[in-house]
Amino acid sequence: MRSRPLVLLAAAAVALTACTALAACTAAAPARSGALAVGLPEPGTLLPADVDDQSGRLITGALWTPLADFDPASGRLTPRAAESITSADRVHWTVRLRSGGRFHDGTPVTAESYVDTWKAVAAENWAATPVLTESLRAKEISAPDPATIRIDLDRPSGQVPALLSAPGLVPLPASVLASRDWNGFARHPVGNGPYRLADGWAPGTGGRLARVTPEPGRAHEIDLRVGDPVEQYDEVRAGSLDLVTSVPGERHEAMHTDFADRHTTWPLPEAGYLVFPVRAPRFADATLRHAFALAANRQELEDGPLAHQVDPAVALLPPADAPGRRTGTCRPCSFDAPAAKGLLTQAGFTGPATVYFDTGTGAWTNSLTAGLSKTLGVPVTARPKPSDGPLESPSTMELKAATPSPAELLTGLAAASGYQDPGFTQDLAAAESAATPEEAGQLYRVAENQLLRDLPVVPLWTGHGHAVWSPRVHEVTATPFAGLDLAGLAM
Repeated sequence: MRSRPLVLLAAAAVALTACTALAACTAAAPARSGALAVGLPEPGTLLPADVDDQSGRLITGALWTPLADFDPASGRLTPRAAESITSADRVHWTVRLRSGGRFHDGTPVTAESYVDTWKAVAAENWAATPVLTESLRAKEISAPDPATIRIDLDRPSGQVPALLSAPGLVPLPASVLASRDWNGFARHPVGNGPYRLADGWAPGTGGRLARVTPEPGRAHEIDLRVGDPVEQYDEVRAGSLDLVTSVPGERHEAMHTDFADRHTTWPLPEAGYLVFPVRAPRFADATLRHAFALAANRQELEDGPLAHQVDPAVALLPPADAPGRRTGTCRPCSFDAPAAKGLLTQAGFTGPATVYFDTGTGAWTNSLTAGLSKTLGVPVTARPKPSDGPLESPSTMELKAATPSPAELLTGLAAASGYQDPGFTQDLAAAESAATPEEAGQLYRVAENQLLRDLPVVPLWTGHGHAVWSPRVHEVTATPFAGLDLAGLAM
């Protein structure tokens, strides 16, 4: 009879050892019956028009249903909250809403909900503001009846469906549009999507999603838990967490064996570039810019400071914004030290050079400049970007797209470098007004290829997301702009 406590103590010791080895088995509770436990980093905000991080997109993607989903590679539009998005001339657009749409507070979602929300978005300096003020540029947006949105443009544009699918253009209820308490709303968001946030958001802790309309085989609740990505990864292995939406670099290799058939990656609408001030005399020669491009070791950036959270760039645009399939290779995306030195000599550049960086990009910029110095044989140093004045030397830049339209990034890259070319401008205008998605995709590729030829910006890396999950979870899918589809998870 005395042996049983010893057996129990031995079992407890084994469990304690396992917990210590996994760095898990903390206070994390297992998921409740019918619920899933999902780990994620703290989102920056849950105000959908100002979201620009993965966690924010994940949560707001469950709380809101966008007008449509748009795939830039195929040009295919999938209506969601909209029944249709149509135009006979690409100037006057009509959006018909599906009937029965309601916010989680019970109030109806009407065309006026969108019109009033977009007025607020256009007036605020939010992440989605440029979608309306710089990309859509409508002369008038009106709601002739509760189910119809009318959009009149100042020029023909076939990009309206792509722009209206932006996650930041989802509707807000009348209560917050009247109060304008944006911070309070971000803690207690009210959407029109498949889940509602039951008790509000607790910073540093998380929140609880409750499904609005139960579906067989789907989680009726999702516990969102904010925590350390390394610990949460190990908690999925230990069974106290069902899914984690961030895999740190130190677990990247282990992911393929720990979760052989239960992990995924997906492209994000973000990328890193080396931007040249093409009007500065020292960097006006495209030959010199190509030398720097070929001297950039992108794999070292991925393996080092970017910790396997990115892929080396293979095109100018990230896959999330790439129109159609690539038919050629991106020569400036290659690492070729001998060719880089040859082009540098041809350009007559002897250095030194400075590469400026913004807050938060210093680590990978320092790694980049160290590699450039080694490969090119000239001093290249990294410095923080000055607060004002034009730059006379290159700089690194991280861009995050708010829409699936390639025009957003192509225009932004040209503007960042001061690049101006009539042919490029004409190609962008022709692509925007193209009659079909296929024609638009071809023209955007022409514009992209011109930037790769003149190289005012050098593509370095594109972002991707990771997720791993337990055997309880099935049907894990993700899209570039919404991230993981929490509503589609099966149990």
